Amino acid sequence: MKEVTWPSHSYFLAKIATLALAWLLIVFVTRLIKSPFFRKIVRYGAWTYVTLQILGLQDVATSWLDSAGFSMGDFRISALLIIQAIVIIGVLVALARFVTMTTTSRIKANEDISPSMQVLIVKALQIGFYGAAFYMGVKAIFIDLTGLAVLSGAIGVGLGFGLQKVVSNLVSGVIILLDKSIKPGDVISLGSTFGWINSLGARYVSVVTRDGKEYLIPNEDRITGQVVNWSHSNDFVRLDINFGTAYGDNPHEVRKLAIATTQSVDRVLTTRPTVCHIVGFDDSSVNYILRFWISDPTGGLTNIRGNVFLALWDSFAANGISIPFPQREIKVHKNDQLPD
Repeated sequence: MKEVTWPSHSYFLAKIATLALAWLLIVFVTRLIKSPFFRKIVRYGAWTYVTLQILGLQDVATSWLDSAGFSMGDFRISALLIIQAIVIIGVLVALARFVTMTTTSRIKANEDISPSMQVLIVKALQIGFYGAAFYMGVKAIFIDLTGLAVLSGAIGVGLGFGLQKVVSNLVSGVIILLDKSIKPGDVISLGSTFGWINSLGARYVSVVTRDGKEYLIPNEDRITGQVVNWSHSNDFVRLDINFGTAYGDNPHEVRKLAIATTQSVDRVLTTRPTVCHIVGFDDSSVNYILRFWISDPTGGLTNIRGNVFLALWDSFAANGISIPFPQREIKVHKNDQLPD
C-alpha cells in the first residue's frame, strides 16, 4: 500500500487494520465472560481503551478526565479516579469470585465436612475474599480510608437502628450454621409450612414444599420459633393414623390384620415394629390407633397415610370387617302431626 498510495493513506489504512484486529481479539476474549451484562461492559471499555491507545489520544483523554472533578479537603475526586477505581475493583472482585467458586467446589466435594459447615465456610470465604478485593482496590487508587472512619461510624449507627431485622437474620443464620440444627436436605415443619430445605442463605432459608412452592423463611423465625426437624439426627419418622371398626368384629383379629396390612405397603419399614392399639369405645365403633415407621420423609407424609388407609379398606372388605358410620332413627308418634 505504501508503493501505490500516498503516505497519509497508508498510515490511515494501517491504523484501521490495527483497530479492526484489536476489536476482533477483544470480541473473542470477552466471550469467555458468561454474564451478558458484564460482557458488554468489559467489551465496550476495552474497545474504548484500545482505540485511544492506538490513535495516540490516551494522554488527551486522561487529562480531560482528570480535569473533570471536584475537591473535598485534601482529597480530589475526578472522573479518571472513578474509572480507575471501577476497573481495579472490578478486576479484583472478578478474581475473588473465581477463587471463591474454585474453593467452594472443592469444599462441597469434601464429604468429611457436614453440609451446614460447608455453607458456613463458603459464606466466610465469600465475605473474606470480596472484602479483601474491595479494600485492595481502594488502596490501589490511593484513597485514605482513615478519613472515612468517623463518617462510616455514624452511618453504621444509623443503619443499626434501621436494619435491626436484617442484622438479626444475619446473626441468626450464623448461629444456625454453627449449632448444626438444620442443613440442606432436612425435612422441617414451621407452623403450617412443611417441606425440605433447599438452601441456606445469609438472611433466610429456602424451604420447598411438596406442591412446588418455595418459602423464604427468615433466619430469626427459626431461632425464636419452634421448628420440627424430621431428619435432624436420623431419617426415621413414625406416623399415626386412627380408624374404627364395628363392635361385632373381633378386636384381636382387627389388630393383627391392620399390622400385617400396613407392613405390606411400600415405604413402610418392616425393621421397626408396627403397632395397633385400642384407644376407646365410641357410640358406634371401637377406635384404634395404628403406628408405623418410614425412613424417607422427603417422599411425603400424606401420600403414605393415604396408601395405608386404602390398604386397610381393601383388607377389611376382603375379611368381612366393617367400618361403621353414625346412623339415626326417627320415630313418629301417632298423635303427632307432621307439618305440611
